[in-house]
This record gives sequence, structure tokens and C-alpha cells, in this order.
Amino acid sequence: MAKQDAVPGDELLEVLELLAGEASPVQLDQWSQRLHRENTDSRLLERVDKAKELALRIRGSSTRPQQRAAGMAALVDMARELTRPHELETLLKLATRRARLLLNLDMSWIAFHSPEENCSYVRAADGHASTITVGFRVPSDGGVGNEATRHSAPFWSSEYLTDERFEHSEVIDEVVRAENLCSILAVPLRDDSSSLGSLYVASRERRLFHTDEITLLSSLGELVTVAIEKTRLLDRTRAEVTELRMDTSEAVSSSQAARRLHAAHSRLLDHVLRGKGLDALAADAARELDGTVLVYDTVGNKLAATGEIPELADIEYRWISADVSDQHEPFQPLECVWSCPAAAGSEQFGTLVLRPRGQPTEHDLHLFHLVAQSVAISLLIQRSTAVAEGQLREELFEDLLSSSWLSPQQHAERARRLSINLNEPHVVVVARPEGKGHGRAAGWASSYAARWSGLKSVRGDHVVLLLPGTDAGTAARSISEELSALLGHPVTVGAAGPFSEPSALINVHQEAMRCLDALTALGNTGCAAAARELGFVGMLLSDDHDVDGFIRSTIGPVLDYDTAQATELVPTLRAYFDSGNSPTNAAETLHVHPNTVSRRLERVTTLLGPEWQHPERILEIQLALRLQRTRHTLQKNDGPSPLAGHTGNGGT
Repeated sequence: MAKQDAVPGDELLEVLELLAGEASPVQLDQWSQRLHRENTDSRLLERVDKAKELALRIRGSSTRPQQRAAGMAALVDMARELTRPHELETLLKLATRRARLLLNLDMSWIAFHSPEENCSYVRAADGHASTITVGFRVPSDGGVGNEATRHSAPFWSSEYLTDERFEHSEVIDEVVRAENLCSILAVPLRDDSSSLGSLYVASRERRLFHTDEITLLSSLGELVTVAIEKTRLLDRTRAEVTELRMDTSEAVSSSQAARRLHAAHSRLLDHVLRGKGLDALAADAARELDGTVLVYDTVGNKLAATGEIPELADIEYRWISADVSDQHEPFQPLECVWSCPAAAGSEQFGTLVLRPRGQPTEHDLHLFHLVAQSVAISLLIQRSTAVAEGQLREELFEDLLSSSWLSPQQHAERARRLSINLNEPHVVVVARPEGKGHGRAAGWASSYAARWSGLKSVRGDHVVLLLPGTDAGTAARSISEELSALLGHPVTVGAAGPFSEPSALINVHQEAMRCLDALTALGNTGCAAAARELGFVGMLLSDDHDVDGFIRSTIGPVLDYDTAQATELVPTLRAYFDSGNSPTNAAETLHVHPNTVSRRLERVTTLLGPEWQHPERILEIQLALRLQRTRHTLQKNDGPSPLAGHTGNGGT
């Protein structure tokens, strides 16, 4: 080098001393600036700048092995940390912090690819000051990360916003501006088959990334990729172990439930085979299912119950029953209420309703279905038994209605063998369907008679039922309602009774038939009533005017009391009505004290019931009194009549 081109000796010696003393770049820059101030020779100043550049390169070359050694030591420490088990989010936070500190930069973050959404999401970040946070959506149409992924190699930019080597994304650029970033390096995170995402580091100052730094960060990226895969594999293994545990638990629970179902089903069938009845079945089912169980027949009559279900108070039966052709399984007609048909094959025998205290499980519903099947079997057995006894019952009823040669005692014995006590009060009900379906009506009548321990007979288009009870009117209306619902058209029903002597059955049956005829004559087809409810109107409109029967059904208890007690209740009633319902005027007519009349009228109330003074009853009683006196007057010279003894001539 020519003397004039060289750096003066003192200055050269000074820069060498700076290098020997491991001066910082700042000190070297200060040396260069001082010479620029002290000298004006441009050629000299060019040599000073060249000397500074060479000094910086020498300094960098001398410190690079140390930086490489420090970086490798940090990488080994990172590898040790990554071998420990971590949750994925914890691992990513650790990796971003290590990446930032490894190169002594301002910021780092990791983004995972989402192929379904064609973008990436930031999963962890360190050193950020504003926008880049976990969950930030990184578009896949620009940025250094996209270039690194596309080329499967690190990619960096010393001045990101002005670099035109790659496509820019406005969203990413806004984040770079918000964070005031300048230089960015991205390395891909790849396994053997696919790209997981990218690891980013960035500086807020302009910086050139040396090969050693890029290699170091790439090695860190590979370690992070392995750790991520290990963590994911560990998470999958844990999930599989948890699932296996759950499957094992479910298998154990299923096995226990299966044993419970088997035991419950065996117990239910034992109830059926022992003939314990529907009440025992319902009670056992309610205990097993922890709820209330109701059993209905096919028309909505309650056959058994373990309690009440308030939700069913205003619900029609058809809403809780299901056609067997539609489904056999339990279904939910109402909230908190389950229903299941009791069916065998295609034939339905009834419906079960369950209101559990909690939400039923699949095994509970299976048990509920088994209960319904057991109920169906029980009802089928009952029907088969009823069919077997049906012929004997019908033969007995026909004999009773036709006044066969057997004595009343023999009829009573035959009835007793069929669990029927003819000495207890019974009523006779005659039903006539006003349309088709007489065969269905006859089948229904057999079931109804068996249900209420009665008898049934079919005569022409009439169904005749003999039922235990004392209220003929209520029985008539109940039968009309149920049979009409079954057939889908009106049914006219007449009833009579009660009676408690087998010999009276024929007369009561005739009275029920006359009641049915009276309903038809009055234009009340499709209605139901008892003979007593029709009063004298039914007597007048019937083909056989049973005057004696009307008198006895109306004032019979008063006539009997006068005969048995030698009282004058009948004359008192006549005087009472003749005086305009005045006890005082009646007393004057009878020449007795008014208190005597009042006591007699109290006795009448006891015999005829408190409603005897209602307008309709008063009219019937007056007519019965008039008919009784007229028949007595007409027949007193022709021998004794059925009511001849009731002359009202007894004492008080």
C-alpha cells in the first residue's frame, strides 16, 4: 500500500489495540467518527471506513465460535426441557420464549396450520406488545411464514415491510406495523408427512440473520416439532386410556344392568305365572323403575296404579296410547311421562304409563318395555281364562233369564262356583249399538263382565249384562260411554235394579228392556238411563204398563213400613199433598197434632230419601198414590191384589 493510501500509524495502532481489547462495535464506530472530524482528506477517510469495516468483520469472526458454542449449549438445554412431559400449550409457550432468548431478539411466536380454513392460528407468543396474541388468524396468502412452508426451508427478511421478494398480506403487514417489527425469520415445523406450522422470531431493528443463527433456529424448530408430536402422541395415548377406562366402566355397568334386567324380568314372569295380578306387577315395576306406574286397558280404564300422575289429569287416553302397528317401544307423550303399549304380536291389550323420579336410562326403558310385555301376558292369560269360563257363565245367565227347570238354590250354587253371589245386590243393563259392530260389542261385553265379576248374554242386537252394584243409572252411563268409544257410534242403554234374589232377575230384565224401549220412544236414541230415572213416563211409554212395578218403585218403602209397623204414612202423604203441602192443614184433616204430621214426614224422608220433595219426585209420588188407591178401589171386590194390604188403615 502506498504511503499516501495508508492509515496513519498511530491510528492504525489504535484500531489494532481496540480489536485486541475486544472493543464493541460502538467503540469502533466512535473511533471512525473521531477521525472523520479530525481529517478532511477524502482518500484518507475512505481508508478509515475500510479499516472500520475490516475491524468489525475481524471482531465478528472472533466472537462467532463463542456465539455458536453458547447457542449450542442453549439448544442442548432446550432439548432437555422438551424431553420432559408438558401440556401442549405449556410446551408452545416454553418454545417461543427459548426461541426469542436464543437469538436475543424482541419477539417470537408459533402458528399452526388449519387446512380446513386455509389459514394459520397463533398458538403461543412471547415478547409481543400489541396485536399478536393467542388465537390471531394468520392468512395463508402472504408473509415469510408462507414462503418457509412453501419451500420447506427457513426464510427471512431484514426489512419486512419494504421487501418485495414475497407476497404481502395487508393483515400481516398491519400487525408488523403495530409491533414496530423490522426483521423477521420463519422456520417451518414439519414432521415426516406434513407441515404443522411455523416458528417465527423478529427484531424491531434492522438485522442480518447469519447462517449460524438460521441453522440454530432451524435446529430448535426440529426439536420443537419432535416435542409437539410427542406431546400429541401422549395426549392421544391418554385419551385412548381414558376411553378404554370408560369402555371398561360401561361394560361393567352394562353387565350389571343386564343382570338386573334378567333378575327383574324373571321376577315379573314369576308374578304372572303365580297369578298375582296386575297390582303386584305394577308395584314391583314401580320399585324397580323408581316412579309411578299406571296400567290402562284398551279404552282407557285404569286397571292398576301405584299412585297418581297429575300430568294426566286433563289428557285424553288416546294421547298416551300408541297403535301397536306404529311402535312397540316406550315413547314420551308428555314431559316427564313415558308410555309403552302392552302388546303381544299385533294385538294390544292395554297401555303402561310411567312417571320416573329422574331421567330414565336406556336400561330403565328396556325394563319398562319388559314390564309392558309381562302385563300383556297377564292380560292374555286373564282373557284366556275368561274365555274358558265364558261358556259356563253364558249358559248360567241364559238359564236365569229363561226361568229354567232348576231351582233358585241350584242357580245360586252354579253361580257360586263361578265366584258370583246372586244374593248380593245386582243390576241388569241392556245395551243396543245404533250401528255396525255387534260382534265387537259382544266381545267387549265378555271382557267387561269378567272385569266386574258379572254375566253377559247376547239376545238379537242387544247385549245384556248382569253386574254387581246398586246404582243402575251409573252402570248404564258407564257402559254407554265405554262401548260408544269402542264402536265409534252411539249406543242406547237401559238399566234396572238393584235386586238381591235370583227369582227377581226376569222381572228386572223386563224392566230394563222397557226402559230401553222408553228411551227409543222418547227420541233419546244413543242415551243411557235406569228405569227408576224415567219414572212414570217410562211406564206409560213402554209396551207393558207395569203399574204395580211403578207404585212399588216409587212408594214401595212407605207401603212396606205401613204394613210392618201399622202406621199411617200413606194417608198422611195424601193429606199433605191435598192441603197444598201444608203440615198444619194436613193435621187438621187427619185430626192429629201438627207435630205428629211432621214426625211422619220425617219418617217418609228416611224411607224415600231427602230428594222426595223435589218437583219431579213429588209428581211421581202423587201419581203413585193415586194409582195405588185407584187399583185398590177397583180390585177390592175381585180378591186380593199385590198391593191390597196397603190400605193405609194402620195406627200411628
